[in-house]
Amino acid sequence: MNQSVVKYKFLICLSVLIIALYGCDDYLDEIPDDRLTIEEVFQKKNTSEEYLANIYNYIRDESDQWNGNPWTGSVDEVDVAWAKHDIYQITIGNWNATSAPFTFWSHFYNGIRSATYFINHIDANDELLRVGGQHLVDQYKAEARFLRAYFYFMLMRQYGPVVLIGNDILAADIPVADLMLPRSSFNECVDYVVGQLDSAAVQLPIVPAQDQDYGRATKGAALAIKSRLLLYAASPLYNGNSSLSSFRNLENEPLISLFYDREKWKRAADAAKEVIDLDVYQLYKDPGGDLIKTQRDILLTPWNQECIFARKSNNQAAWDVHCSIRRAGGWSGVGATQEMVDAYFMKDGKSIYESPLYSESGFTNNISNMYVDREPRFYASIIYNGQKYKGGSIVSDSVTVDFTYSGVDGKQVGGEDYTHTGYLVYKNVSSETNRLAGQYKSRPLVLIRLGEVYLNYAEALAEYGGSAAETEALSYLNLIRERAGIPQYGVGVGALPVVSGAELIEKIRMERRVELAFETHRWFDMRRWKVAKENMGEMHGMRIDKNGEEFYQRVVASTHVWKDEYYWWPIPQYEMDRANLIVQNPGW
Repeated sequence: MNQSVVKYKFLICLSVLIIALYGCDDYLDEIPDDRLTIEEVFQKKNTSEEYLANIYNYIRDESDQWNGNPWTGSVDEVDVAWAKHDIYQITIGNWNATSAPFTFWSHFYNGIRSATYFINHIDANDELLRVGGQHLVDQYKAEARFLRAYFYFMLMRQYGPVVLIGNDILAADIPVADLMLPRSSFNECVDYVVGQLDSAAVQLPIVPAQDQDYGRATKGAALAIKSRLLLYAASPLYNGNSSLSSFRNLENEPLISLFYDREKWKRAADAAKEVIDLDVYQLYKDPGGDLIKTQRDILLTPWNQECIFARKSNNQAAWDVHCSIRRAGGWSGVGATQEMVDAYFMKDGKSIYESPLYSESGFTNNISNMYVDREPRFYASIIYNGQKYKGGSIVSDSVTVDFTYSGVDGKQVGGEDYTHTGYLVYKNVSSETNRLAGQYKSRPLVLIRLGEVYLNYAEALAEYGGSAAETEALSYLNLIRERAGIPQYGVGVGALPVVSGAELIEKIRMERRVELAFETHRWFDMRRWKVAKENMGEMHGMRIDKNGEEFYQRVVASTHVWKDEYYWWPIPQYEMDRANLIVQNPGW
């Protein structure tokens, strides 16, 4: 491909010095300019390590899903209460290429540049070589290579095909015309990032060498990100998507594959199996065998055996507060939709549409029968009316949640802080965070875990097809269900009928929706499956304007607008204006 066609000017506006300093400015700001130069950073072990640590800071903290990130609050999982936050503009469709919130294009390219600068300069660090040896230098380069690949993946999941910069550091005085680079096809981006992750995996440790290294890249993290990327690449949005035949670069080459390739599913399955075969990770289970506590603690127990990659520093305490009821010191505004509530299975392992256990009439022990006999993941993930709640400032006896109109947790007394759906999210909400007492529970933000990899593997095998592949897919789907405490397909107590073909694929998608709920997957899953159109639109909840039994009626809580251009974010108009030959994403 001609490498002088298109390039975003922002990639060459900064000098080499600025490129290098961007990744470690917080550290260098503390040191007078006459005492430390950028050249000296890569002559000293400590300053090079500080530079690398700051590249990790480009991994975004996705705890805030109302004003910092859009992946949960703008799909059919959650309705956020506050119109003042940016997420509201997304849900009502009030955004365009000029004013699109949650634009992370420049952020991740800054991270890519910083990682590239590190890779190209760390070999010259004699002190690091002398103290740690070539092995340590190679590991640090592999960490930077992993981070660069991760940042590319984050761009690809949001923007589709991106610009691959390569390994060169661009001189500040080189002519703009010589720096133009095209937008690569999605397949080319996938191959490049997979190659970088494979290369990094060779030098990365299988497990952290010491406790302080948790949160750094490992072999498992590199292979797990590859698993997710290849799963996306095999999916309908990217694999044989003929509806995007006009989405082409300036050389008239398709940016998205127009022809279906079944082998992409095999490639995705093999990548997931690589992670599994490391035999390092296990599905987390509560030592006492409590099924609900198991589901709660998957994300709340730091660095448990299921966690593959996580961000150490984060603001999950804000998630705790925004999801909690006001009586506990929370803001009561992250409301699970009725669509998400309905997705959870019954305790017999069947959906609410299949199970004879489900009823929307009557009460059992003052609890609506809608919430009786549900699976453990429901009780670990959803706060519903009538539930006993303890946490935050409620530290002694539990209270009974009352989301009805005039209830103590309801709309009448909530001001702007009340659930619009009659539910709140409980998953990954720590009871130890108490805003009123100034106590906040710290824990890593899990970015990828073994449960996802199992589902990646199952989905890829089921899509690839064939008797052996489907049998293997079903076995890994059953591992997730066994851990969840619900009947499996074809084996065990209360076994459900064995499924295959399209039905198996649908069952895996249903399981993925529940198992990975509120972990920022749904946005991308709906798009890659091309099912967003039928799942967006009217979001429902309980009748929060009513008391008593009238509360338990499905009503429209909000409308989450869908347009076909929402498959990917628009490339910022600012970048389009500066590089007027660039190819914009479809519809923008």
